[in-house]
Amino acid sequence: MEVQFQADGEIYSRLIAEICLYLRQNQPLNDWGAVVLYPNRNIDTGDIKHYREFFTSGRVRRIYLDELGEAASLPIGIATAKLVIATDDIAIAQARELIDRTKSEISSPPKQQQLLQFIETILAYKFPTITREEMEQMFGLSELKQTRFYQEAFQEGLEQGIERGIKQGIEQGIEQGELKGKLKAVPGMLAAGLTVEQVAEALDLSVEEVRQAAQ
Repeated sequence: MEVQFQADGEIYSRLIAEICLYLRQNQPLNDWGAVVLYPNRNIDTGDIKHYREFFTSGRVRRIYLDELGEAASLPIGIATAKLVIATDDIAIAQARELIDRTKSEISSPPKQQQLLQFIETILAYKFPTITREEMEQMFGLSELKQTRFYQEAFQEGLEQGIERGIKQGIEQGIEQGELKGKLKAVPGMLAAGLTVEQVAEALDLSVEEVRQAAQ
């Protein structure tokens, strides 16, 4: 799955090339398919003329989040991605519902943790001033401790800022903990479906730094 929130005229040439390279290098036994998620059709600027067979066969599908139904009726992974285009006044409520769904519908602890980190990542960048207390109210402390938000803020040498809120803690420890915290966030964001380029842009890292962290 690829989540695409910026116009990219070369997305399909890059996507097909990466798929073919993966297939050649890994020789997977299972069949494959790909899904590209867009917030709306206007972002889909890629040209499919050289790759139309992949689309007509259903190998590659495009989903426009604003054309889907209500989040509650969608598969939890897609509903989580749709959180990105939610307006600020309803995003928090939807995030709480997604957290509850993750806890009740996903039995695999690794998969549950990946989805919780995906939700947390969207919230952190959608609401950069969100506090530790607000995160606790949404996640519950035990689940919060498994997310990047908690790990970066409270386990990377920022203990002095804990009681004064996550923002102050990050500012006080940013010189010693920022890069390390960002690199630790990379695997979870990639596992949640973001591309190397999207992770690099979101964390203000180079593509090479993201690839090295992923390894």
